[in-house]
Amino acid sequence: MRRIRTYLKPLVAAIAICFALQFPALADDAELDALFESLQSASPEAVQQIEKEIYRIWSQSGSPAMDLLLERGRKAHAEGDFDLAIEHYSALVDHAPGFAEGYNARATAYFQTGRFGQSLADIQQTLRLNPRHFGAMSGLATILEEIGRPEYALEALRAVKKLSPHREGLSEAIMRLERKAEGESI
Repeated sequence: MRRIRTYLKPLVAAIAICFALQFPALADDAELDALFESLQSASPEAVQQIEKEIYRIWSQSGSPAMDLLLERGRKAHAEGDFDLAIEHYSALVDHAPGFAEGYNARATAYFQTGRFGQSLADIQQTLRLNPRHFGAMSGLATILEEIGRPEYALEALRAVKKLSPHREGLSEAIMRLERKAEGESI
């Protein structure tokens, strides 16, 4: 638990940076900007497709070799071989330390193996490299709620809402966390 707490302040700071910088464009990519803009008014049915397209763009490292490592990691991950997935993702972040999606993928695998501290460290790196990564923010919220920090989880989900306000289940999750956070402050 102590190890996890050491990651909380920097992660909350990363979320604050997201707000302070108002989610700057990644390399001024007009396509991503347009997709994020469309999330603001998208129908609930369209949100998943738009987010899928954003993930497709985020999954392009610019190197066929790095993309292959991500693909292999995802395949192992999908097959439930988390240790092999982590090996592929670790090789990816070692060779492409500026590629946010490598850290995000590994964070998910770490989470699924109960390694919350390592997952939080990778989420932190993901958000440093890609402050608009709503998937990493959602993962952060899940971990924070799991470790009994609903007030911080709520902050993370509110950051997601700024990016993708019509995401399925988001409003309900925010309301649930608001009740939990209010209950703890009494």
